[in-house]
Amino acid sequence: MSDDIVSEDAVLVERRGRVMIITLSRPDQMNAINGALSNGLWNAVQELNADPGLTAGVLTGNGRGFCSGMDLKAFARGEDIGPMMDFIQAGAEKPLIGAIEGFAIAGGCELALSCDLLVAAEGAKFGIREVKVGLFAAGAGLMRLPSRVGYSKAMEMAITGDNITAEEALAAGMLVQVTPVGGAVDAAIALAERVARNAPLAVAASKQIIKAASQGYDEAELWEMQRPLQAKVFRSNDAKEGPTAFAEKREPNWTGT
Repeated sequence: MSDDIVSEDAVLVERRGRVMIITLSRPDQMNAINGALSNGLWNAVQELNADPGLTAGVLTGNGRGFCSGMDLKAFARGEDIGPMMDFIQAGAEKPLIGAIEGFAIAGGCELALSCDLLVAAEGAKFGIREVKVGLFAAGAGLMRLPSRVGYSKAMEMAITGDNITAEEALAAGMLVQVTPVGGAVDAAIALAERVARNAPLAVAASKQIIKAASQGYDEAELWEMQRPLQAKVFRSNDAKEGPTAFAEKREPNWTGT
């Protein structure tokens, strides 16, 4: 049973304990990115970032697939999708797990790559198809695919525009799990709940360091980045609660402070 469900334009937000589920909800348009979806996603992620009662998020889509990319009709009307691009660039401060059914194509694939971990259903398709229409994947797909699937597969996807399946994505290291059709969201929530058993500040700091290491920061830079994070986490109330709960043989009561 969810704590509450809130509709914000083209995005649904649901809380389950310390996990937020964010659902792209333009199923008739295959969750294509327009102004409403862009703003709704941005607002949901800011809520996830700011709430100490939340540790992790799940991002998924209603209907036949995750997201088909840019809504070209909305783009032609001049709708502002700036918040979506801001999200794709910055990501979420807390771990965000993508749950992919059907497809994550073009900008939808780039949106998926903004998640920290990905779960997909059997047969789901991933692709950056922009070269087929005279463009290129300018929403960080070209930057992020090599670290997710390796140089050769990333190059193949980028310059052919061809899709790969969930099974190929799993073999390449892009996914953590492939589920039966219809099972991606439940699997992603289960993974998020495993994350949410842990101390929120420690989880967020761990994510930040792993992400920076994967982006090529050297060890000296990582040590510098870690110092303020260590001070914040090790002096937190949760850093006191964890050892106390362990000594008292009970589950910790994390507050995110």
